Amino acid sequence: MSVDHKTIAVLMGGPGSERDVSIASGKSVSKALAERGAAVIDVELKSNELILEDEVDLVFNLIHGTFGEDGELQKILNERRIPYTGAGASSSEIAFDKLLSKKNFVEHGVNTPLFEFISTNGEAKPTMAVPYVIKPPKEGSSVGVHIIRSDYEFDEAIKDVAKYDEIALVEEFISGKELTVGILNGEALPIVHIQPESGFYDMKNKYPWLSGGDGSQYFCPAELDDETTIMVQELAIEAHKSLGIEIYSRVDILLSEEQTPYVLEVNTIPGMTETSLLPKAASENGINFEDLCERIAELSMRLRKKY
Repeated sequence: MSVDHKTIAVLMGGPGSERDVSIASGKSVSKALAERGAAVIDVELKSNELILEDEVDLVFNLIHGTFGEDGELQKILNERRIPYTGAGASSSEIAFDKLLSKKNFVEHGVNTPLFEFISTNGEAKPTMAVPYVIKPPKEGSSVGVHIIRSDYEFDEAIKDVAKYDEIALVEEFISGKELTVGILNGEALPIVHIQPESGFYDMKNKYPWLSGGDGSQYFCPAELDDETTIMVQELAIEAHKSLGIEIYSRVDILLSEEQTPYVLEVNTIPGMTETSLLPKAASENGINFEDLCERIAELSMRLRKKY
């Protein structure tokens, strides 16, 4: 099922904190699909209102974070019977909400750091000892993430998290390598090792072109022995499956100094510029950017052809 002569609406932007990153992804995918013969319609959303003026064969959803990744957009498209890329409404909602995804990880035996949830009203304190990580449960791109190494850092961190949610995820701090594994059609792509130039892999180091941060180095395939590579890839597939995610995702994993992998989260709409991590891993497997975009579109149209 080729994208040639198919009308594809590429959705980008959205109301969330990852709007600029989404637009960059959207423009890259739009160009790639056009080069493969698709009739592409760029749709830049500024709110959670979806208006499609043309009849389309597929919506290629690239709205990172709020609205695009939390299941709300998928529900609208389901109701309108419009095929779309990637995870469905239910799996999107579960993956986006770290409270729900953590519970699923535990139920399915997917190794993840110890965690608890507390109110952001400042009255509750974490029960776990420092160091720990505190973050909003429904944000991506490391928005609002803080590593707490001493008790006095908590008060400022909880105020920041409160800007995004009434609940905070408190997570055991794992020292080790930051890895990410792309999943495409049920198979793991080569592992990417992320090495921030300073601090940890926060918004500044992910997108220095947006924030003037120091950036990060990326090594693909990650320099791991065969046994560890297989262990990490298998855990990534387990995490992907445990949330019921369709088509593709990118699983973020920490590999401890003891060589134990821990799943942090699963991204259902990972970055899709030519230099993003999922395309980088796909390229290592001989899948160039245009191929990757076309493959995601084809798999999605095949899955949702009943619409």
